[in-house]
Amino acid sequence: MWFFAIVYAVEGIGQAKAGILGQPVTYFLKQVCHWDPVRISVSLAALDIPWVIKPLWGAISDFVPLFGYRRRPYLVIANAGAVAAFVTLALIDDPATLIPVLVMTAVAMAVSSTLCGALLVETGQRHNSNAQFVNQQWLWFNIAQMLSVLAAGFLIEIFSPTGALHVAAWIAAVAPLTVLGSLRLIQEQHAGIDLAAFRSRLGALLLAFRTRNLWLVAAFLFLYYFSPGLGTPLYFEMTDRLGFSQGFIGLLASISAGGWILGGVLYRAWLHNLSHVDLLRFSIIGGMLATLGYLLLASPGSAVAIWVFNGMAAMITMIATMTLAADACPRGVEGFAFAGLMSVLNLTYPLHDALGSLLYEHVFNRQLTPLILVSATATGAVLFLIPLVTARSSSGTEVT
Repeated sequence: MWFFAIVYAVEGIGQAKAGILGQPVTYFLKQVCHWDPVRISVSLAALDIPWVIKPLWGAISDFVPLFGYRRRPYLVIANAGAVAAFVTLALIDDPATLIPVLVMTAVAMAVSSTLCGALLVETGQRHNSNAQFVNQQWLWFNIAQMLSVLAAGFLIEIFSPTGALHVAAWIAAVAPLTVLGSLRLIQEQHAGIDLAAFRSRLGALLLAFRTRNLWLVAAFLFLYYFSPGLGTPLYFEMTDRLGFSQGFIGLLASISAGGWILGGVLYRAWLHNLSHVDLLRFSIIGGMLATLGYLLLASPGSAVAIWVFNGMAAMITMIATMTLAADACPRGVEGFAFAGLMSVLNLTYPLHDALGSLLYEHVFNRQLTPLILVSATATGAVLFLIPLVTARSSSGTEVT
């Protein structure tokens, strides 16, 4: 539990689009490079590629142990690489090299997250505690993110766009060191490379591709998360039309993370006894209402209430969907299967943000209201797809 908290806290700090770098990067591209919403969204979509190909990292760790372990050595490599990438980012100011270096940080974070996810599934299936582990991870992710985005807004207020980016990168470079110091918390069985084990895991991998329920869960997750995104259009709306300061925009991101934390508390206190189907229904309805809440965005006070509610709804959604994904993974290839399902989610992020920015810029003439209505409708439509997935997806075959 402590290890999951540490790894996801580091991810909350170091994710280039969501942590302490998120707002400084967008601000730098807008103010220094003078990029429009579409160019920013499309360019930053490159940061999602390492997350989309997470099954690759999972398969490597599943099949090729290093020094007798499947997860621990790769965690060392990933987090040491993250430190190097963030330090490099802190030393450059050329827009042409900014995106490639950010991709390097995303690769390191994606590998670390994949290995942590594999440990979650292995341990969670053994103790029937996937939901508790998911809640633990995302609770600490959002605690870290809440503090990170507050710091990011503050950095933008007191430094130039370039200076804020560099200071944020130095802070992000320190975070992965805590993961390296916490590896003793991992309880991992010794694993060697032998032909019998390889064949066994290869059979589990082939089973994963033939598992109908896994494909249904993957399709459900894609449709659940794929709707026109509001992220970049909201940033331009708050900056150009509502006149919110960069510090307040950073505060809103922190408030949203606080809403995620409240959502985690709400799950632990009242929602953990709901069936999985009921939790999915509850999360979809909450997500639709949270999206419609943006129609009321008109002042700093309304923004605070909207961001809190959206954070709570997002946390419940994450618990419901990630638990569904973890329960669906065949044993023996947990790293590959869980990473594959997470890649479905990660694939939707650049697509829905780019689609939302495209509609906002070229279809709705920078009008936010029709974009909100389309996004909320797409979320609500997923309610009709719940019967396609079971309340509890279990794998079938355990492969050692």
